Amino acid sequence: MGCNCGGRAGRRATIYRLVLPNGVMRDYPTRQEAEAARRRGGGTVIVVNQ
Repeated sequence: MGCNCGGRAGRRATIYRLVLPNGVMRDYPTRQEAEAARRRGGGTVIVVNQ
């Protein structure tokens, strides 16, 4: 029988992807980090569920 350690079974991880104007993509664990990076370098933040 498998372990359900941490209770994360079945949950999806949400990451915030910043797409920069030059096409480079960077992933961030929180919206705040992604938005701060967007303010510094421009681009668009999208939500990605994994």
